Amino acid sequence: MKKQAIVGVCGSIAAYKAPEVIRFLREKGWQVKVVMTAEATRFITPLTLEVVSGDQVYLDMFQRENWEIAHISLSDFASVILIVGATANILGKVAAGLCDDLLTCTICASKTLVIFAPAMNENMWLNPIVQKNVSFLKKTGYLFVGPEKGQLACGKTGWGRLAEPETIVNFLEEKVRRNG
Repeated sequence: MKKQAIVGVCGSIAAYKAPEVIRFLREKGWQVKVVMTAEATRFITPLTLEVVSGDQVYLDMFQRENWEIAHISLSDFASVILIVGATANILGKVAAGLCDDLLTCTICASKTLVIFAPAMNENMWLNPIVQKNVSFLKKTGYLFVGPEKGQLACGKTGWGRLAEPETIVNFLEEKVRRNG
């Protein structure tokens, strides 16, 4: 089994936990490439994720450092795609088949396992439209780890907290082992 993961980081406050997820993956022998949404860069810098992953961070469909069609080469690279801090926005876009950034295009172009680790406010997580999208994505074969109930960024306790980084990585390894 090739241990090559794309870690997508979204614009959730939980983005600050992405380096820990990447560190756990690397400790378990995974090669990691990171794709960040524009919103994610408001919470954590690409440089942080480059240092932790040991590779460049992909931000834009039209980066020209190397001649490649980024979303295709990334989808070909990955044995799994993990979305850390998956927002209502990314869930809705993937459920609708929208591809307006590098991360959504990479997911759409991929035939590999995709795992969402959601993180959002409880009201957003429990919103009927978000739950409809989650249900549809699960029926379509996408996997979910979390969210958990716990302290949220807004100071309240409720559903929507990102699963613990070690839990996310253990879930990923179990699912890849089972599917691969």
